[in-house]
Amino acid sequence: MNKNKKYRTVNILGIEVAALRMDGVLDMCNECIARKYPLLIGVVNAAKLVNCQKDAELLKSLEEADIVLADGQPVVWLSKMMGNPLPERVAGVDLMDKLLERASERQCGVYFLGARPDVVQKVVEVVRRRYPGVRIAGFRDGYFSTEEDKAVAEDIRASSADIIFVAMTSPRKENFLRQWRKVMNVPVCHGVGGSFDVMAGVTKRAPAWMQKTGMEWFYRVMQEPGRMWKRYLVTNSIFIGLSVGAVIRARLGKRYGAAISQTGSKTD
Repeated sequence: MNKNKKYRTVNILGIEVAALRMDGVLDMCNECIARKYPLLIGVVNAAKLVNCQKDAELLKSLEEADIVLADGQPVVWLSKMMGNPLPERVAGVDLMDKLLERASERQCGVYFLGARPDVVQKVVEVVRRRYPGVRIAGFRDGYFSTEEDKAVAEDIRASSADIIFVAMTSPRKENFLRQWRKVMNVPVCHGVGGSFDVMAGVTKRAPAWMQKTGMEWFYRVMQEPGRMWKRYLVTNSIFIGLSVGAVIRARLGKRYGAAISQTGSKTD
């Protein structure tokens, strides 16, 4: 799918992020389902961009995705400061909801993979109630070893799903999707992280104003301070440092390019 891409991308800290709005992504997914084209969706936020700097496998998985979306508002802000703005944030959890709406309208098959057994079971119950047109192609929890990956992928292939949502931690979900996408043979593959926990009511999503102001991380820290505070303190600090460098390079590059252009025009 990415070989014939018809959209602009913005290089954010080494990752090509698609400059698309939600509707454009949904239309792309619809086309892939209708034509049985493979579409592997990746998403990035500040923490994942930081982790890509030191995790070669995660970086490879995102580079091999057909499309990478800006899941975090700070990613959009950074693109604007670099002078090459992304049009909007396309959050993974929001994309999952929109895909389920369209799947319900079109009676598409959806496979749910990840989270605890009780959580994924609850997600399926919510989907059956909220999106009655969705065909539940299958589901299972995310607690399986890498030795079981092949069997899980083959089970997903046998389900004939049109969409798969993978709710495992990063980089486990990205690497699983990259390695087994051809075996699964599912048109739309989307790693959704902790979205199953939100849909099942295990955790709450940040209020809209926090989402718009890039403060979702703080809301997560308030819910799980013992586990999250150090992670976000470290990753956010590194992200700020990397962002400053990226903005300086982008602005110097534009000035240098403009100077070369002016010099060239004078000598013609």
